[in-house]
Amino acid sequence: MADPEENPADLPGCPSAEGNGLLPAELRAWMLLLAATGAVEQRLRAVVKEKLDISHDEFLILCLLAEQPEGGLRMTRVAELLGRPKTRLTYQIACLQHAGLVTRRSVCGDKRGIEVALTDKARGLLTETSGPLAETVTRSLARFMGPDQRAALCGLVPDLAEESRPE
Repeated sequence: MADPEENPADLPGCPSAEGNGLLPAELRAWMLLLAATGAVEQRLRAVVKEKLDISHDEFLILCLLAEQPEGGLRMTRVAELLGRPKTRLTYQIACLQHAGLVTRRSVCGDKRGIEVALTDKARGLLTETSGPLAETVTRSLARFMGPDQRAALCGLVPDLAEESRPE
């Protein structure tokens, strides 16, 4: 299969921000967001596998856990935040635990509650690979969106809007 990085002409056109078609602005914006997300995920899957040797879904779990200031999250909360079935999540967490990237422990006072947290090994890997992974996202968006569209996308998340401002 050809690498889309090498053949940008093979990619479908970006949905128009001006909107000369039939869709109202909200649907055009949603389609642009879905298309951009798909383009990023497609490229990121390969880079995550190469750099971390885990699946994209497992990477999303690590990213979610990395954003927790205090330890970990309950498995039910991880499933809710990622929109994953609990059974699928249990398998993915087991794979991450086997790789030494997460720990599982019972939640005090709740027989069925399990909390998942990153290990130091996972924190190190994420620190080491976050630059190349972020660059992959940036390049993927740049190939798919114009500067105004990327700025608008970053504007949807207040912290990103602050980080993306030129100094």
